[in-house]
Amino acid sequence: MKFNLQARIVAEFIGTAFLLAAVVGSGVMGERLAAGNAAIALLANALSTGAALAAIILALGPISGAHFNPAVTLAMGITKQMPWREVPAYFAAQFVGAFVGVGSVHLMFGLPLFFASNHARHGAAQLWSETVATFGLLLVIWGCVTFRSSATAYAVGAYITAGYWFTSSTCFANPAVTLARSASNTFAGIRPTDVTPFILAQLCGVFAATMLFRWLAANQFPGIAQNRVPLHSD
Repeated sequence: MKFNLQARIVAEFIGTAFLLAAVVGSGVMGERLAAGNAAIALLANALSTGAALAAIILALGPISGAHFNPAVTLAMGITKQMPWREVPAYFAAQFVGAFVGVGSVHLMFGLPLFFASNHARHGAAQLWSETVATFGLLLVIWGCVTFRSSATAYAVGAYITAGYWFTSSTCFANPAVTLARSASNTFAGIRPTDVTPFILAQLCGVFAATMLFRWLAANQFPGIAQNRVPLHSD
């Protein structure tokens, strides 16, 4: 079933808002309850984010494709899985939704609506981490929507949960998430000055994963080489 663009944009807005609510809200709650134990706070943050992401994808995926991530939308545009004219609308919904999600969490926990983070995340190791994190996320998405579409939500949720732990950057892998988290001086925050390098690293991961998967899968699905990847939302 094909939903109109307005419905898809609303789904992207709501989904991205809830994703950020899970990321930032679980970070705030985890930090408050962990009594200074950063490992426990990170575990709570990771489990909540992964579980919420899987649930949101299951709920809204049939409507919009459940991108909730400009990196995913960009990859779909590059491979012509969605018209370029729709990409800016998806981007707008994702970025606005991300800030709405952050602001909503701050209101729930009695914090200022937005306040710049001072959580430093910089350096070559962090940037390489974001490249690897985004590369892996896109490979998981491409592989699942092509070969195992019913498993996409669970695979993406599991990957993000694991990514919190095996990457030094804690697996942002999402430009909208990255920018919105700069407006939250909480456990999940990132300094505004560190945002642009993170996003550039994420874009490198997007391009690398998309090109690699097209090459890997070309023998099984020759149409991939001509930008005709089967999607779970078709």
